[in-house]
Amino acid sequence: MSSHSAFAYPATRNTAGALDTSFAANGKTQVYFADSLFSLANGIAIDAQGRLLVAAKVGMADGIRFGLARLLADGCADLTFGKQGSVIGQFEPGFEAMATKVLILPDGNILLAGLQYENAHRTLPALALLDQDGRLVQGFGDNGRCVVRLPGDLSLGMRDKWLPPGVPGAEACDVAVQQDGRILILANHHFELADHVGMLIRLDVEGSLDCSFNGRGFVMVRHLLMNTWLGSLTIQRDGRILVGGSINFPEEGLLARYHPDGRLDDRFAVDGFMTFKAQGRGARVSRVVQQNEGEILCFGCSREPMHCLTFKMHSNGRPDSHCNGGHPQRREIGYSGCQWTAAQLQPDGSVLTAGATIGGVEADFILGRCLPNGLPDRRFGKGSGYTRTRLGPSLDTATCVAAQADGNIVVGGYSLHGNYKAIIARFQG
Repeated sequence: MSSHSAFAYPATRNTAGALDTSFAANGKTQVYFADSLFSLANGIAIDAQGRLLVAAKVGMADGIRFGLARLLADGCADLTFGKQGSVIGQFEPGFEAMATKVLILPDGNILLAGLQYENAHRTLPALALLDQDGRLVQGFGDNGRCVVRLPGDLSLGMRDKWLPPGVPGAEACDVAVQQDGRILILANHHFELADHVGMLIRLDVEGSLDCSFNGRGFVMVRHLLMNTWLGSLTIQRDGRILVGGSINFPEEGLLARYHPDGRLDDRFAVDGFMTFKAQGRGARVSRVVQQNEGEILCFGCSREPMHCLTFKMHSNGRPDSHCNGGHPQRREIGYSGCQWTAAQLQPDGSVLTAGATIGGVEADFILGRCLPNGLPDRRFGKGSGYTRTRLGPSLDTATCVAAQADGNIVVGGYSLHGNYKAIIARFQG
């Protein structure tokens, strides 16, 4: 596979997927967090003014913190936001914290989701609500912040302190907002060694547990009493809730669907659950999107070896036989492995995907686009359907993707150059 360097190969005009060298410094910018030792961008959102909001994990002298930065559309830091363009903190006073996702709400407020580290080994899902200036909204949770604790410690998860960046593990926290403003949070509970269950939790608009959801405020997602891990949360246009991840060991890909009130949708796939392997190999779902006609596309990776994975199915959870014969598509990029970690549906039904190749100096950003039928868009990436971009000396990992109003594509992640630095790059759409 060829590797496109940000330094050796400037973007070609009108080439979809090429690095846009008019953005920031030759197509990329480091996200600045004042006094940080390292930073890793995990989520990105674009507000009504076209500004980029970046959620991150930030290393400070006194420990790991969540980070939220705002950039102008051209990649410059927005110094009017927070302190010198960013907000750094914890979801409550305690051990450590990190941010995984950011959403822009209809009123312009910013919902930041992540994990509060209870100690060196355990995590709790957490939220913060900020206004457009980066100040905490006092009417939400505990003065703008909320750490979710369920009865029986069911929201406690396991920390992946030993995993290198870019390698999927047990840590996950996703968030989505229903039409009535109530907040859904996805997390994973760790009972003991090799015993995991997914958690789907709902809060009301003020950040309190909404006990009308499944009668207790949460759903334990577990299929066939197997270990279950969740990484993706999607609200369909009809209000039903799709969660994705994996079960078992070796892993199999997992999808499950719930009604808006938390009841399992037993008309989806087989009794509400859909599991699959990728050509006989393990699989994990990282992101799920629903297309305009209700069709579902899953993105993630196969396992042993790790390859990019795409799987298209009908709205009822049955595989789409018109896409790759109804089987998951595995795609090899690079030598050591690769994965899709992020996806965003476009107005024309196509889907942008972002991820990374894996392994030392071979770890690069990858950006792809697939057609509404789930197959690679050959108009993107000079006929391949994807581009691979090296931004630094080694270990470039893309974690999130979003499209700007002009069609250009911003991708967030991190690059190792001494320490890890949060990076935003822009590509031509």
